[in-house]
Amino acid sequence: MVPTRRNIPRREALRILGACAAGAWVGEPFLSAADNEVRIAGKLANISTKAFSKYTVRITISEQNISRQMKDAATPVADDGALAASAHNTLNETLHGALQVRIARDPLEIHVETSGGRVVQVLKIDEATGSATFQLGDGSLLGLGEGGPQFDRRGDVDRMRSGQGGYRLRTNGGRVPIQWLIGTSGWAMFIHQPLGTFDLSGPEGIFHPPADAPLPLDIFVVDASDPAQAMSEYAQITGHPEMPPLWALGFQQSHRTLAGADEILGIAKTYREKKFPCDTLIYLGTGFTPSGWNTQNGSFQFNPHVFADPKRMIDNFHALHFHIVLHAVILTSSLYGTVADGCALPRFDEEQAACYWDAHRKDFALGVDGWWPDEGDPLDAASRLTRIRMYWEGSQIDRPNQRPFALHRNGYAGMQRYAPFLWSGDVYSTWETLKTHVPIGINTGLSGIPLWGTDTGGFVPTKELTGELFVRWFQFSAFCPLFRSHGRDWKLRLPWGWNTGELGPNEVSTYGDAANPDPSELHNADVEPICRKYLELRYRLLPYLYNAVREGHDTGLPIMRALWLHYADDPRATACGDEYLWGRDILVAPVTEKTATSKNIYLPRGSWFDFWTEEKIEGGRDISRDVDLATLPLYVRTGSIVPLGPVKQYTSEIVDAPTTFVIYPGGDAACSLYEDDGASFNYRRGEWTRTEAKWNNATRKLSLRASGGSKTPYKRRTFEVRIAGEHGAKSVEFGGREMEVQF
Repeated sequence: MVPTRRNIPRREALRILGACAAGAWVGEPFLSAADNEVRIAGKLANISTKAFSKYTVRITISEQNISRQMKDAATPVADDGALAASAHNTLNETLHGALQVRIARDPLEIHVETSGGRVVQVLKIDEATGSATFQLGDGSLLGLGEGGPQFDRRGDVDRMRSGQGGYRLRTNGGRVPIQWLIGTSGWAMFIHQPLGTFDLSGPEGIFHPPADAPLPLDIFVVDASDPAQAMSEYAQITGHPEMPPLWALGFQQSHRTLAGADEILGIAKTYREKKFPCDTLIYLGTGFTPSGWNTQNGSFQFNPHVFADPKRMIDNFHALHFHIVLHAVILTSSLYGTVADGCALPRFDEEQAACYWDAHRKDFALGVDGWWPDEGDPLDAASRLTRIRMYWEGSQIDRPNQRPFALHRNGYAGMQRYAPFLWSGDVYSTWETLKTHVPIGINTGLSGIPLWGTDTGGFVPTKELTGELFVRWFQFSAFCPLFRSHGRDWKLRLPWGWNTGELGPNEVSTYGDAANPDPSELHNADVEPICRKYLELRYRLLPYLYNAVREGHDTGLPIMRALWLHYADDPRATACGDEYLWGRDILVAPVTEKTATSKNIYLPRGSWFDFWTEEKIEGGRDISRDVDLATLPLYVRTGSIVPLGPVKQYTSEIVDAPTTFVIYPGGDAACSLYEDDGASFNYRRGEWTRTEAKWNNATRKLSLRASGGSKTPYKRRTFEVRIAGEHGAKSVEFGGREMEVQF
């Protein structure tokens, strides 16, 4: 029954609300004007609570002027349907979740608890400023986007500045602030509005809204006792990650100063002649380099000295099975609208998304496959998200059933629903940078940005840039979602570039502390075979990686996973920021120390297999792994099945060799091999297949079956099955009907 509106004293209203579940909008505007309302920063305000889900409560403190509040709610996240719950208050609606809210007064406190009485979070609202104090708990503090101090955010005061002008660009890269903070002691919080400062330097955290606009204060408090569920909640709030094209998960080679058509075609042919797997060739623009793909900075006209016949050149690249990506720079400080608006203005407006996208379309029609939108640091949060959305939706105007590709340097909460890749900016080639980027990648994934990577080797060369550093970075990049080689002294970013004796174009003059590598490093014969090893491994692991991408699309789980996501009850694992899980089953421990001959690694509980030797090792402890230059420590947990494809030169290559299921025994295991065409949106219509593999450790039987729900007929195929640490393999003909394989 809808309660009858009546005037009640403020303290009585607080008492009534304290007895209400978090899953209820109060039956009348809480503490309305007639009831002696709450005042925040001198303004009359309403407090609303609503169950967003069983695990999340949404708390909104807003001015009483509803018409203004609805306008203020049109933030970069909420204005395009990213929020599953409407920002518009629906009074008298009652929804019940597993969380409860109690509100106390003097000071104003909002307690969020589970139905069992466990405190999830306590928010103390400063009525003078609108600041919100919150509990930090005793665990690590993770998330908050890309960049900034790493690994645990505790102790930092983060003003959430975007771009490369913030915290230690040379080692920590650019900053993409995301107001999603995870307390590994069992809570998480997304502050939708406003954009402010996180002070995590004291015993309690404080969120400071801007002094001139403290309201609305819109906070989602999440029960994060189940980490996977917490990531699912964030995806429900801001949007699930979209599926990228499969080719974007292959190797991407960037180019800088271009000598001419013969050179860039020669590099493409060398990749194929040397049989180095590669899917993408990326070209920088002129202005950032003396001779790039276009005529000048921001131009969409091809450089005639390099691309005299652009269509023919692109066709040549496509004939060699390469995708072509071009660098683009936005020259405005803001962007608004969508491509659906159309560019129907009396004059070209470069700040209008539809008009700006139109500048891309002529080149796109020539066969360009994707874009590399650079810079954009001055863009506000709304403009950043508008640009990311523009590249996603604009590409689909001319290619409606083709997944777009764009590589960005800036972003904002909700960007993942447009499948952007993100890289960490113009970092320096140092060992400290490599070491720092391991936890940066982990926190970026925890912040809802799954498709992340770096400039392999670092963008700005220094005296520390050696073949050894490049190899160690290359190994790390092979286990990042974005696997791209890029940087100044760009020919050293080629897998074979360290044994030519040539530096290539000298590009260090505009950066302080930049320096070319020592000439003695230009005859390093060790680099090329190691790069080949990890290129081939990346392509063999594509079935496993694509499964993880699809899982992220469905659940919000990242690809690079903090150990906390699967070992939340293990304090050592939760605090670990120098290693991570690649999907669910593979543990990656990058070597980030110069001249290292061993690597200290923490293995969580259970047994693990060394990926390289297939030796079984007991976990729940620290181990020391001997390493040579060619070895990146990798471990696979017992009770898992890893699908491995054949080596390919590009992701769409048809190779007459089976996919291999490698069983890591020691417990029951399961694997879901997801496959679609890797290019279109047909998977949304059910055009995909899943091969379900289950291992019974006691009976040593593997069962195979095709998953239901697909509209694509399952085609008969051959799998190879082997057990890690044992000799021999079995070849299995499988047509979709359930079958068993006995070992």
